[in-house]
Amino acid sequence: MELLLDPNIWIAFAMLTALEIVLGIDNIIFISILVGRLPPDQRDQARRMGLAFAMVTRLLLLLSLSWVMGLTTDLFEVFDQGISGRDLVLLLGGVFLLYKASHEIFVEVEAREEHTPDQRSPASESARKGVFWGVIGQIAIIDIVFSLDSVITAVGMVEQVGVMMAAVIASVLVMLVAAKPIGDFVDRHPSVKVLALAFLVMVGMALTAEAFDMHMPKGYIYAAMAFSLAVEFLNIRSRSKRLAKSV
Repeated sequence: MELLLDPNIWIAFAMLTALEIVLGIDNIIFISILVGRLPPDQRDQARRMGLAFAMVTRLLLLLSLSWVMGLTTDLFEVFDQGISGRDLVLLLGGVFLLYKASHEIFVEVEAREEHTPDQRSPASESARKGVFWGVIGQIAIIDIVFSLDSVITAVGMVEQVGVMMAAVIASVLVMLVAAKPIGDFVDRHPSVKVLALAFLVMVGMALTAEAFDMHMPKGYIYAAMAFSLAVEFLNIRSRSKRLAKSV
């Protein structure tokens, strides 16, 4: 009870929740883009499952803090560069994100019509399930990478595991509410989708660089993305005004 009445605990909880939400932006974007490939009736379920997996992954990592912190110990060296378990996870996740985001940009820009499902010939139920679980699998892979980074950040800010777990649950609930509006907005505006994918390419590069101990502050990436989105919002508003005048 004394813990709940301690204002320092509530301040730490608020700060960590806010940080977890910010760190979860790339996770929401990745989930929104992947879910956009599914039929509309499967998207909400995929979003919920993806974010639920993210929360479970974070909580499990928090419950095994000694193992997580052990991942920072070097396993071997490559060209005098120590490689730890965390480095391997970040490297694999970064490469996967670079490949996936680059592939999605190609599909969106160069091969949109080829990859658009034919609405007149719906896929079989087994094919639909295969695509659905394929998307969930990809979300699970990147969730593990983002969760590891998130948990290590949380450990550096707060000492109480209970506060960390509460902040993780609160941040995922906020992301659960925000995921659908963000996903719908990205689907309605293809240019914003390409910007979001470019953002994921930058995140993939940052993860890959981090694996080799070259730290890239995410603040720079978020600032670049925020500027690009602000310009795009002005373009969207300008297009809307032109359409309104032409009608």
